Amino acid sequence: MKKVLFIFFLSVIFSTFWAAVYAEEAQKEFKKAYFIPIHGEIDRSLVVFIRRGIERAKDQEAGFIIFDVDTFGGRVDSALQIATLIGSAGHAETIAYVTTSPESTGVSWSAGALISLACNRIYMTPGTSMGAAAPVTMGPEGSAAASEKVVSAVRAQMAALAEKNGYPVSIARAMVDQDIELKEVYIDGEMQVATAEDMIDIEREAKKSGKTVEPGKIISPSGKLLTLTAMEMEKYGVSSGTVSDRKVLLETLDIPESGFVEVDESPADMVVGLITSAGFTSLLIIVGLVALYVEITSPGFGIPGTVAIICFAVVFSSYALLGTVGSIELILFVLGLVLLILEIFVIPGFGVAGISGMVLIVASLVLSMQGFVIPSFEWQKDIFRRNLVVVSVSVVSSFIAFGILAYALPQLRLFSHITLVTSQTAENGYTVQTREEGSKLIGKTGAAVTTLRPSGKAEFDDEVMNVETDGEFVEAGMNVEVVEVSGNRIVVRKC
Repeated sequence: MKKVLFIFFLSVIFSTFWAAVYAEEAQKEFKKAYFIPIHGEIDRSLVVFIRRGIERAKDQEAGFIIFDVDTFGGRVDSALQIATLIGSAGHAETIAYVTTSPESTGVSWSAGALISLACNRIYMTPGTSMGAAAPVTMGPEGSAAASEKVVSAVRAQMAALAEKNGYPVSIARAMVDQDIELKEVYIDGEMQVATAEDMIDIEREAKKSGKTVEPGKIISPSGKLLTLTAMEMEKYGVSSGTVSDRKVLLETLDIPESGFVEVDESPADMVVGLITSAGFTSLLIIVGLVALYVEITSPGFGIPGTVAIICFAVVFSSYALLGTVGSIELILFVLGLVLLILEIFVIPGFGVAGISGMVLIVASLVLSMQGFVIPSFEWQKDIFRRNLVVVSVSVVSSFIAFGILAYALPQLRLFSHITLVTSQTAENGYTVQTREEGSKLIGKTGAAVTTLRPSGKAEFDDEVMNVETDGEFVEAGMNVEVVEVSGNRIVVRKC
């Protein structure tokens, strides 16, 4: 009887243990895949959204991160940042899913192709396509083909991503460079893709090993960028398969329909996208600089200073979310601000310190909008020029706005306490002694009534006057001599 009870309790314990293990595995299975959409234009705010989605997937120990790709492309720097984020997601298998729906375009072109190649696997739905990844530059007359330097840099990055994830490198290169001719080649009956340059090496190696080489059809002639359909992507070994919809994709990956989480763009992501847009950033800079000018040129600390702090805090914090703000930008901005204050309150006139301060502030704002300090590639130079234009136009606009405010503020009662609205006229009892009267004072000697630091009071012929020195301090009671008279300004020196 005891033996039976022992076996019964032992079986209950084992059953409970395996039930707990199964429940834990089932819970993990429920959050096995994360879907992150990459729709519309590739821009800087999308980088923040992708980073947040990947971090969520990592926290939940997801086995797959599936990027739902539907884009014509966008910024090269943002696409490279996203590709780096995807490449660093080693905790999960990354999959690019080029999808189609009534609301989508069904393409992964340009920067979208670069992002897709950064993933471990690619799946596409029928009717979709990928390619046309040649970079372009925007100018006054619209878009134009980028220079060979830019094409070379993007081509190398595409090839590196393809090589890392096991995709045909020649196809990746042909998607970027229209000068590359891509064709099919059959080696002992097995099809491969190769460029015209690759054919020389292929034929030489085949001759050594005794294999037969037969050229096939041209996939992409020279002068045209390569774009492949979903079926062609599968045929040439780029995509891992063509699936009809998301349900089939989940079945292919052995993920239950309830086993994925979809990451949606939050209101915070939308706010970041709005704040980091060129127009809104320019508006913040203009308002911040105007408020800064008003605060510096008015006594005390008040509303303008608070507004300036808020504007620049929003600019730097929003770009910090994009990963483009570090200590160097903040140091340059603070140093520039200090130089401006020194120029206004300590150093007379407006010279080296003031100009240097403005240059440092402009530099800090430009650097905060980009992920590099010195541009190395042509596309980085384009981004630098665009950022410099945005900041420069904002600075010039702020000077114009400040000039308008300086004229308009005295007319407004609200700001009358920070502007000079009265003048010292003769009608109001203010007088300035004549030149003849002033010349009579020159050479007179007297005694300092107060310590001159450098201004104070001195007595001449039993008359106390307001005087000042050229900068030296004179103790009270010491003899002084008048050396210059300019209007009501009397300059003395120790004698």
